[in-house]
Amino acid sequence: MKKTKSLYHGHRFPASVISCAVRWYFRFQLSLRDIEELLVERGVIVTYETIRCWCDKFGAGLARRVKAARRKPGSTWHLDEMFVTLRGEPYLLWRAVDEHGTELDILLQKRRDEAAAKRFFKRVLRSNLVPRKIVTDQLRSYPAAKADIPELVSVKHVFVKAAARLNNRAENSHQPTRERERRMRGFRDPKRTQQFLSCFGPIRQHFALKRHLLRASLYRKQLAARFVAWREFTEQAQNPSTGF
Repeated sequence: MKKTKSLYHGHRFPASVISCAVRWYFRFQLSLRDIEELLVERGVIVTYETIRCWCDKFGAGLARRVKAARRKPGSTWHLDEMFVTLRGEPYLLWRAVDEHGTELDILLQKRRDEAAAKRFFKRVLRSNLVPRKIVTDQLRSYPAAKADIPELVSVKHVFVKAAARLNNRAENSHQPTRERERRMRGFRDPKRTQQFLSCFGPIRQHFALKRHLLRASLYRKQLAARFVAWREFTEQAQNPSTGF
């Protein structure tokens, strides 16, 4: 029987170091240089450019594993867009979340028209079941695009006033992105921004439990379970050392 190569085959550093660096980058508001310093403190000498390569190489795959292992998404989609500026040019970041606040998908686009809405609907449908209900603001691109997609024609569509900020699930889901955007002093390249945010959402949410709703003991228990799952995603056979 042919033995499958490790995910980290050919890398000088062990899985525990690489997966820890990737987790820190997508989970916390740390720069690559911050992570380099944290690793130096633990006796691991690695450049921030190497950490960037690790995040680029492993981030998308780990995000897919996280999404595949999480609980089944809810039956209601909350959709919204936010403006981001990349090198002085305005872009729209389209985001879909379910009624629990779990991010379903994101897509960075230049426009806010029917074609852009249709493209986003199709993207979300590729990895999610047809919803029972869709909640959006009153942007006319949504109903026009929805009417053009057979799977969504009969789905209930609820509109909220954009000015009232009533689509709270979608509005609140933008906050971590805004915070990270400020920490990174803005996004730059559209392709890299799409890649980063596609990994950032699932990995951050995997560890970001709703602590205010949990007793301290239950929070620690659930967080420990998330770490166990992360070690499985990153192919670590056993619990890594306490340093990581």
